[in-house]
Amino acid sequence: MASIFSRIISGEIPSYKVGEDERFLAFLDINPVRRGHTLVIPKLEVDKFFDLPADVLAGIMPFAQGVAARIAKVVPCNRIGVSVVGLEVPHAHVHLIPIDGLYDMDFSRPKVKMAPEELGRLAEQIRNA
Repeated sequence: MASIFSRIISGEIPSYKVGEDERFLAFLDINPVRRGHTLVIPKLEVDKFFDLPADVLAGIMPFAQGVAARIAKVVPCNRIGVSVVGLEVPHAHVHLIPIDGLYDMDFSRPKVKMAPEELGRLAEQIRNA
């Protein structure tokens, strides 16, 4: 069965896209730990990050770098934190999280509640930054 991320890639499940090319997709996390929390995924469905083919692994960070730069233009923060956890969804992905301190990367903290309209506006701002 396709992962939820593959279903997002195919358009079966809607998302708040902030970046896309032929190999990668970036979209807002709908249960963010911080406003602007974004997921970057390869369009190739592979469960574990380090099982990605070398060319995909080599390409995901430059793609994420461009997305992170746009997030930083829109969401006030000290920097964009990066995390590869891989336990939530069996599809390799990178978390980009606007942070002011290490505590902002704590996934056990309560999630930020954002209305769909707010997520949509934020996604558009990041896309256009």
